[in-house]
Amino acid sequence: MKEKIWFYALFAGGVALASSLPVLATTAATPAMLSNTCNGCHGTDGNSAGLSNPTIAGLDSNYFDTAMKQFKSGERPSSIMGRLAKGYNDGELKAMADFFAARKFAAARQPFDAGKAGQGKVLHDKNCRMCHADGGKSGANGALAGQWKDYLHVAIAEFLSGNRKGPEMMTKALTKMTEADIEALINYYASQQ
Repeated sequence: MKEKIWFYALFAGGVALASSLPVLATTAATPAMLSNTCNGCHGTDGNSAGLSNPTIAGLDSNYFDTAMKQFKSGERPSSIMGRLAKGYNDGELKAMADFFAARKFAAARQPFDAGKAGQGKVLHDKNCRMCHADGGKSGANGALAGQWKDYLHVAIAEFLSGNRKGPEMMTKALTKMTEADIEALINYYASQQ
């Protein structure tokens, strides 16, 4: 027997029993359904079309899960991500992490300076390749190669200001770089399309 919910209709002069409706069965949200919220900023299946929003497709599941929990707790500062992350429980965050990890990363098509990109490759090989392998295409902390230049500028500024925590080795390498070095490094990652 189906359960019924009774509701009352208001009308001038009082309340009257209006009708009963069957209770609709609820189903658990699938990882794809949970991840739809991300599409507005991070693009369909996590491939960003926004200049300052990172592509999250192909992101390591553990990195995504940790980042979302840091947003949720406030440990990692954000403008909107903290508020969004609070809407999910740990199981949902893990399901989303696995969903995006299984998506294919698509490099952003964007202009870059070839001369700066050549200088950036040298800087990457010297400072970044241990953690961001394959020219920045892989690594536990996600791809740098093919990310939007604007996003990389913001992310690096957050690391340099101390607002975003990262491995000590990375922070040391970034603090030794000039603005021109950072620009060259970013152009190198942008060149990998």
